[in-house]
Amino acid sequence: MNLLAVDTSGPVCGVAVMKDGVLAYEGVALNRMTHSVSMMPMVEEALNKSSTDIDQIDYYAAVTGPGSFTGVRIGVSAVKGMAHGAGKPCIAVDALEALARGIGLSSALLCPIQDARAGQVYGAIFAPGMPPRRLSEDMAAKLPEFIDAALNLADPAQPLLFTGDGVPTYREAITAILGDRALFAPAEAAYLRPAAVAAIAWENRDNAVDYLTLQPHYLRAPQAERARAAKLQAEREASK
Repeated sequence: MNLLAVDTSGPVCGVAVMKDGVLAYEGVALNRMTHSVSMMPMVEEALNKSSTDIDQIDYYAAVTGPGSFTGVRIGVSAVKGMAHGAGKPCIAVDALEALARGIGLSSALLCPIQDARAGQVYGAIFAPGMPPRRLSEDMAAKLPEFIDAALNLADPAQPLLFTGDGVPTYREAITAILGDRALFAPAEAAYLRPAAVAAIAWENRDNAVDYLTLQPHYLRAPQAERARAAKLQAEREASK
């Protein structure tokens, strides 16, 4: 059984191929090209270098969020299209779970975060282990609120290990709050690994869905929708 996994939810565009539970190919790109330009050539390269024909793919997996609204849509739409054309099922993978999975073994509480803009992070909390055990649902929160939630789940004096694209933005603020209890994933483990996406999808292949059911996972409405809602609210209040 062969699985193709795609991630375009954050700064890194990633593709992986898994064959019978064994990683056959992993490719990542962090460049100035948009994911819509990078992804399909990367899929073609993944198939070629793993000696896999597109009609040999049994499952398609995509990171459905949380993450960049546009980025998530690119990957999900591409996987929906490929799965529809091939008549094959899809598997949704959570971005924060994949980030936690990519850190590796640690005794620290795992705290993957993404920069959600507007002073917020997308985050979730995981107990260490392989695979990590989820302790919280995905959340969109101000950084201090997220750290408070993590501290409430941590053992006394347990370090908190942060990873993801939210770290460069909030590293100083995290350190100011946590001091020596704050740890940060090294560069080679600080991004969402497509291999982790493929592994999670493979383990959850019994929960595969059809292409129509696969949908993005957003923790809040896109900025355009929030701005429109605020404008309508202001107009309603002005008309009173």
